[in-house]
Amino acid sequence: MHPSHLPATTPDSKTVGPAAVDHVVVTAQQMAAIEARIFDAGMPVAGLMEKVAGRIAQRVAELHPLSCGRVGVLAGPGHNGGDALVVARELHLRGYKVKVFQPFSRVKELTQQHAQYVTSLGIDRVTDVTALADCAVLIDGLFGFGLERSLTGEIAALVDRVNQWSIPVISIDLPSGVHTDSGAVLGTAIRATHTLCLGLWKRACLQEDALDYLGHVELLEFDIPWADIEAVLGQPGLQRMTRSKAMATLLPPRSLTTHKYKQGHVLLVCGSGQYPGAAMLSALAAQASGVGMLTIAVPHSLKLWLVGQLPGAIVIGCEEQDQGAIAHLPNDLDWSRFQAIACGPGLTTRASSVVQQVLETSVPLVLDADGLNCLATLGVHTLRSRSTPTVLTPHLGEFRRLFPDLAQPDRIELVRLAAQHSASTVVLKGARTLIANDQGQVWMNPDSTSALARGGSGDVLTGLMGGLLAQGMMHQASVSTMAAAAVWWHSHAAQLAARDRTELGVDPSTLAHTLIPALQWNRA
Repeated sequence: MHPSHLPATTPDSKTVGPAAVDHVVVTAQQMAAIEARIFDAGMPVAGLMEKVAGRIAQRVAELHPLSCGRVGVLAGPGHNGGDALVVARELHLRGYKVKVFQPFSRVKELTQQHAQYVTSLGIDRVTDVTALADCAVLIDGLFGFGLERSLTGEIAALVDRVNQWSIPVISIDLPSGVHTDSGAVLGTAIRATHTLCLGLWKRACLQEDALDYLGHVELLEFDIPWADIEAVLGQPGLQRMTRSKAMATLLPPRSLTTHKYKQGHVLLVCGSGQYPGAAMLSALAAQASGVGMLTIAVPHSLKLWLVGQLPGAIVIGCEEQDQGAIAHLPNDLDWSRFQAIACGPGLTTRASSVVQQVLETSVPLVLDADGLNCLATLGVHTLRSRSTPTVLTPHLGEFRRLFPDLAQPDRIELVRLAAQHSASTVVLKGARTLIANDQGQVWMNPDSTSALARGGSGDVLTGLMGGLLAQGMMHQASVSTMAAAAVWWHSHAAQLAARDRTELGVDPSTLAHTLIPALQWNRA
């Protein structure tokens, strides 16, 4: 059992709703410490188990109505198993036909008491897991948070057998066999179709290693006092980027008397004869960001084409090399005009001198694609001499070129170390994108879609992030928060586009044009 949910109470007043804790992510150790405070304050373990399991049973009933068929329950030796047995009891009392399988002979006292009561009610207790094969849905209560040892022997065989069945599985807190913090599979693990994470988000729920096992994940709260969370976590180093936080960051109130020079000016340095589309995609996204002014530096051969497509932008045609890459930026370019630069999409590594020029400026900078590849040659240590913020946006391959000496199996710790090593904000892209700053803060984007697995999607993110950063610099906004909000917006635009076109139909141009509808979608 793992107490956590909270319409938490803030230190100064009342109980608030689930949104108050939706950003909180905990390790197994932190969750145990929060629970210990609750129990030390006088909450009986049995009372909390009843409350938590009652909410689980209610959610199971919502997902699988009484007419669904028989429910099978896998109950482990600890309090997670106790939760499962209370769920079995509550579903039985609602009229469900329930079967319970307990593969362990030695169990905790409270769990044993619930097992005894389940038997007294006449609920079917089976002695072989294969007896659950005819169930319409299974409840996985074998292990909760804090599992450290790999599943082996009969338990591993049991889990593998369950995974062979085409039966929906609802896991309590985490799929059994998944490490709470890293999301790693400990030998083997239940492949859940639905996971009810109890109280507070566990790190595994946001780790890529666990994604194939979690199914649909939702937070199931149960009123943990905010004071207990704050006492254990202090200022959280790891947070989820939530809808409310992202929207507040992306749509701050604008004065009626504002004008373009108060909404930031971004410079995009991108494109080549080989990759002309990258400049267009980045520019379309920068426009959608709401930035007040947009300037684009491209090879001279692309200038007229971009001017025709982007009449609101200032397009600078730069001298280019024989291969179509930018040779250098204009010597008379006034860097003081810009609040941010986004550099890299479509440049090719032949433009390394251009990247060097940009790095030597005192303008906040987003580096992506070939901007990162050029930086890898120069070394990320060069960023330490910059006086203004730098944001790096690598996918895993680019990350490894930038940080070849960093080895850490946990992606969260890996991106945190990279940000500190490079004195920058690092956006490690993936199915669960991570954003870390050099102060140790990490944001996690909980949403994504395979629609983003297309060339050009990253160019859209770069332009969007550059435009947002330029606006944020006008108001001393947090660079890492702006970067995290850009990632969130980008992924939600992809989800909205995929809803209408499927994941296969979301080309990067469609993605860029869906950015504004995505804000409207989330605003509704």
